[in-house]
Amino acid sequence: MSRDRVLALLRERPGEYLSGEAMSRTLGISRAGVWKAIEGLRQEGYVVSSAPNRGYRLENSPDRLRVGELFGLLSDAKVGSQLVCLDTIDSTNTECKRRAMTGAPEGLVVTAEEQTGGRGRRGRGFQSPRGKGLYLSALFRPDLEPGRVSDFTAWVAVAVCDGIEACCGVRPQIKWTNDIILNGKKLVGILTELSLVSETNTLDYLVTGIGVNVNQAPEDFSQEVREMATSLSQALGHPVRRADLAAQIILALDRMYAGYPEDRGEYLKKYRAGCITTGRQVQLITPTARRQAFALEIDDDFNLVVEHYNGKRETISAGEVSVRGMYGYV
Repeated sequence: MSRDRVLALLRERPGEYLSGEAMSRTLGISRAGVWKAIEGLRQEGYVVSSAPNRGYRLENSPDRLRVGELFGLLSDAKVGSQLVCLDTIDSTNTECKRRAMTGAPEGLVVTAEEQTGGRGRRGRGFQSPRGKGLYLSALFRPDLEPGRVSDFTAWVAVAVCDGIEACCGVRPQIKWTNDIILNGKKLVGILTELSLVSETNTLDYLVTGIGVNVNQAPEDFSQEVREMATSLSQALGHPVRRADLAAQIILALDRMYAGYPEDRGEYLKKYRAGCITTGRQVQLITPTARRQAFALEIDDDFNLVVEHYNGKRETISAGEVSVRGMYGYV
């Protein structure tokens, strides 16, 4: 814990020296405790310089997700007010739900360096190689009826695009309903799960999981998904620091949640502008059939309106079907 607190202080003063005495006073630990935390960070790959009568300065950091990397940046945020950064977990969504069931507060964010059982929609797996992607889940407890949160994942999709743009300077697009696309390939998967109080059928919590392909090379994807998946490093031509990306996405989620559901107009406008599905021939896929249609628009409830060849229009709610392009993923 001391390592994360010391790291957070160093992160708050980039390029500056911070004395051991000042950190000792701020954190309420001894100067020897500060020195021990600094040595521990160095052993983990952090480059911390020291100078007599000046203190310590953070020079370079490994690409790791840990509380100390994020805490200072999220100090005023509700989402991320409690952070759990794990090495390996079956699924960040599953862990977030486990903690929700034992009373964890909303705003909890769980990250992992690796998922052994990452999950996507409809029971699909989500490939989560160690140290390559951002695997993050957040816990929400909105005081709303269950029927009023059906659009929540669409809002999350907009927030994820906001966070990626803030960090990387490039804005992805959205494949209805919740896949984030860059250069025609899948960059991000989003899975939202909810729990109801059985006695009252009221909403207990929402958990949203976000899996971002950050620094994967093509060979990091299985043959099955390689042609339809991409990563930020592939698209940008350089690595992306995952902690910086995590901070921006969490801050975007915090802004989103602060305005949910009152800011519907703003998020609906952004969703429509970024949706790559509308204006295309698509396939509507269910477990038993595939139908062809033309995707017309996103309605005011974030549903997809399609037109069939006979001229009949149909409004599709998220979760009813999968939608894919006629001649490829998008």
